[in-house]
Amino acid sequence: MMLHLIIADAELETVPPEIAKHKVITWYARKKGRKPTEIILNSSLHYQAMRKLPDYERRGRPDIVHFCLLTALDSPLNMEGLLRVYVHTRQDKIITVDPTVNLPRMYNRFEGLMEQLFLTGRVPPEHPLLILENGSLRSLLNEFRSEHKIVMTEKGRRKKISEVFKDFEKSEDVCVIVGGFPHGDFLTNIESLNAELVSIYEKPLTAPTVVSRVITAFEQKMGIL
Repeated sequence: MMLHLIIADAELETVPPEIAKHKVITWYARKKGRKPTEIILNSSLHYQAMRKLPDYERRGRPDIVHFCLLTALDSPLNMEGLLRVYVHTRQDKIITVDPTVNLPRMYNRFEGLMEQLFLTGRVPPEHPLLILENGSLRSLLNEFRSEHKIVMTEKGRRKKISEVFKDFEKSEDVCVIVGGFPHGDFLTNIESLNAELVSIYEKPLTAPTVVSRVITAFEQKMGIL
């Protein structure tokens, strides 16, 4: 039994061309020695420029992906080889994450790593542990042989976290989708994914919180904890 975890509709992207000439962007790009469209959009640094973008209030949050990946990769489930992690972005980019990758703990180094990944598509180039490709959430789901797909969403049927995997056999793979955005709803039409929609709490939870609880519940199912 393998858990395929997807951080979906993640707000991880490079600076869009329409704001690339804004003084805030050009100054920051010059400081980093990159072209404006090669730097990662960051709402804490680029908010003044981002106000011209659609959905600007939820974009530029690569930190959410960073926290989610650290939480997942540090887990006993990953150490036991029972976890695979993917990131799907708002621009329909898919990042495949090797379970052995040692991601930077410091955010600025993580941001630099993402800039390199978006520029080259493979990090490191020779034996890549992170691979960036074009693809929708639906196309990624079609690659898995698992019939069990769960979307964690406020709109889902309420379940205790201990019940999420209760009825699955240990021989069956499961795919769980967690939104990689700060608030609002999925950009992808999740109702069309032929997946179970599940809510584990009456109030909104952050993506890293949901990731940690999903992984812990799966570990308990597998007898790891």
